[in-house]
Amino acid sequence: MPPGKLLLQTAGACDFDPDHLLNVFDQQRQRFVAALAGFGPDDWAAPTRCPDWSAHDVVRHLCDTNVGAAGLGPHDRTLDITAGYDPRITPREWLTASAGESPDATFSRFLATTEERLARERARLAEGTRFDVYLPHGPMDWTVRVLHGLWDSWLHERDVLLPRGMEHSTDGDATAYATAYGLFTAAAMASVFGNPVRETLTLSGGGGVFDLDGRDGVTLTATRAAVAGPPAGEAADALAGRSPVAAVLGDLPAGARSALSLWADFFNSPVEQGPA
Repeated sequence: MPPGKLLLQTAGACDFDPDHLLNVFDQQRQRFVAALAGFGPDDWAAPTRCPDWSAHDVVRHLCDTNVGAAGLGPHDRTLDITAGYDPRITPREWLTASAGESPDATFSRFLATTEERLARERARLAEGTRFDVYLPHGPMDWTVRVLHGLWDSWLHERDVLLPRGMEHSTDGDATAYATAYGLFTAAAMASVFGNPVRETLTLSGGGGVFDLDGRDGVTLTATRAAVAGPPAGEAADALAGRSPVAAVLGDLPAGARSALSLWADFFNSPVEQGPA
């Protein structure tokens, strides 16, 4: 995130630099590709922070998201929870199409689909294309889908690398974008569940000051700054259900912690089975 502020709103226009965001996304993917290039069979088969997913499964998932983003069109409802998208179920269903694919084939597909995705998104920006798509928190400009993509990719990179004892070699811009989107989504879903949040968080390690206001829709204003506080990366992990929110954001009032945990709790909730 460049110096200045990032503004995300569920009711009203968002304000951030999508060209800069795409450059940060590109750099994040290049770092992840460099790490994956050194993987052997045991690394690809290793468990991750995603239950029941190996590193190979996670990268196959990111290939699926690449294809969906490259083919994005107006009013796309792929990630719309009101149209049946369930983050606990739907991505697993997508993986059936690549069942049996070798890690080498997946890695090649990851390279190709990443290049195609970023090229298509840059072309949309160059053409001045504007349209809305549906995200878990409602209709948003398609550029917010790019922010969703960076958050998802950054988080899954950590899902793969951290359990292997590998360093997550990121940068402050990627961390700030991912943390901002994670906070925005958690607050938006809290509002959907009837628990609006109004808090200011200061997060260190590539973060800054994050102002959340859920009184009229949800607005997040993120300002990059060198501040004290919990590490932004750990906060983003917790908001996505990788660790307890209270363990990272323990200084927040209990009500705010509980509200911001709702989306993570949903991620980790069991899936109801239909009748046999």
